[in-house]
Amino acid sequence: MVTEFGKTGDGHSVEKYTLKNANGMEVDIITLGATLQAIRVPDKDGNVRDVLLGYDTVEQYENVNGYLGAVIGRNGNRIANAQLEIDGVSYQLEVNDNENNLHSGKHGFHAVLWTAKDADDAHVALTYHSPDGDQGFPGNMDVTVTYTLNDAGELGIHYQATTDKKTVANFTNHAYFNLNGQESGSAVDQELEILASYYTPVVDGKAIPTGEIASVSGTPMDFRQMTKIGARIEDDFDQIRYTGGYDHNYVLDKADGSLQLAARARSAESGIQMDVYTTCVGVQFYAGNFVGGQKGKGGVDYVNRQGFCLETQYFPNSVNEKNFKQPFLSPGEVYDSMTKYCFSV
Repeated sequence: MVTEFGKTGDGHSVEKYTLKNANGMEVDIITLGATLQAIRVPDKDGNVRDVLLGYDTVEQYENVNGYLGAVIGRNGNRIANAQLEIDGVSYQLEVNDNENNLHSGKHGFHAVLWTAKDADDAHVALTYHSPDGDQGFPGNMDVTVTYTLNDAGELGIHYQATTDKKTVANFTNHAYFNLNGQESGSAVDQELEILASYYTPVVDGKAIPTGEIASVSGTPMDFRQMTKIGARIEDDFDQIRYTGGYDHNYVLDKADGSLQLAARARSAESGIQMDVYTTCVGVQFYAGNFVGGQKGKGGVDYVNRQGFCLETQYFPNSVNEKNFKQPFLSPGEVYDSMTKYCFSV
């Protein structure tokens, strides 16, 4: 089903597509930013909860810089000093996060209108042509993001892209989840498991990885067993101090390019569980440390840590870090990445 969500500041219509399954789950996607706007899931008592943070209006999505639910590209996460080099040519990107480039700057995929090419109650395919020089990156890039929903409660996000010049391709979705419902306050009592024995420590004040791949063992970064998000979030540990809570990339134990279980979250209150599968090498766990001060759907005043993100990705600054798998795409290649958020009770 498609409806009009609203109009952009320059008068363009933003469409909303609603996917539905046989068990009462619904997902809303808007064409601005190819954004997930709502995920409504029946809880253990059959009551439907919207487990995704978001906004009610186009104006909010255009003017509040929270990236809530949006597709991020051409590069998700941070690039140090907003600079990179491809085949000996240097590229300067927008500086929008200290000295760094974050989520490709203010003109990234989150901020543009996508075109729906194919849609029904089970899927919608959205396309965007990113011209040579877009966001500072080389190459004409054609991108398709396809959302699917099945009766098993699996929400799939399939990213595909081609280019005519070697460029960066590292897409993700910046969904903020709260399994008690987006209006329910802090999510720190919800439990999380991340199937990662290692993570990438960051530099104080910059959130740029040092290049080290460090063990989570014996640290508050260890989520290899189900643990409340807030159990150790205030611990006296340098990496937590550096980012004001969790905002770190985890090195997934199983990352062979096939679809593998990466993380699992659950709420005792709602009974909702979310399993995250991905073909990516990493997942950024962000505990929503600074999401407070925004007015969300239904006029809800969000507080810090009201939602958490599990952003599947290449590692941050992997364009510049030779120790990491690098996210370059060349002509003749197809960028092809899959992530699934699977809901159950």
